[in-house]
Amino acid sequence: MGKAAAVQTVKNGGNVLLVSRSADKLQQAKEQIETACGGNIGRVKTRALDATDEAAVQAFANELSSEDWEFDALIVSAAGRAPHGPMTELPTADTRSMMETKFWTAYNAAKYINPKLREGGSITFVSGVLGRRPGINCCPLAVTNGALEGLTRSLALELGPRLRVNCLSPGFCDTERFDRMDTDRKAAMLANTADSLPLRRVGESSDMGEAIHYLATAKFVTGVVLDVDGGHSIRQYANSNSDPMRKQSD
Repeated sequence: MGKAAAVQTVKNGGNVLLVSRSADKLQQAKEQIETACGGNIGRVKTRALDATDEAAVQAFANELSSEDWEFDALIVSAAGRAPHGPMTELPTADTRSMMETKFWTAYNAAKYINPKLREGGSITFVSGVLGRRPGINCCPLAVTNGALEGLTRSLALELGPRLRVNCLSPGFCDTERFDRMDTDRKAAMLANTADSLPLRRVGESSDMGEAIHYLATAKFVTGVVLDVDGGHSIRQYANSNSDPMRKQSD
């Protein structure tokens, strides 16, 4: 989703600094973004950084004053592997890891990088639909997303009017994080989810990139959690073929 947001930014004339732990993945992302944007070489820079390390983020923020660009927006979309299972059975360390990679990364980045943003700029976080409509066996994601949305509203008050702070809450989205799944199982999962949504499809990275770019640039929007979920919040879980409330009378 962060990569898709970068594509939207470059297409709209902006410059991007990508930050991630993996230098190899950063280089791949840089090349993919430049290709998607018609070869805009030089519009994308990269920096390897573990944003769960507060001291490292602080040091990185101190270096930004010497960068070639001034920054209008901070977008944080980091998320580690999401543990699934009953809370009583999941190792607590798995939930702590989820909080480290998704919540504390956002917290650290906002704390130290917000002073480097131009007045009138913005911060955009990424939570997820499970924060307000949780699913069974999804406790770690639910609590982490809820924390991010609370941070969004708090910082919108604390950093306004100089900066706007918003959060994207994506629904089920077909992203690279599912590439490790068995092909048939992934296809079945996507089809089953799509069938339950009013739009009859799951999200794509480009859907989220457009929404993030909107939140980052909308001048009269702050403290907002924007649902981009294909109607997940009103989805129907019942199978229409077996739901007695939908059966036709003979």
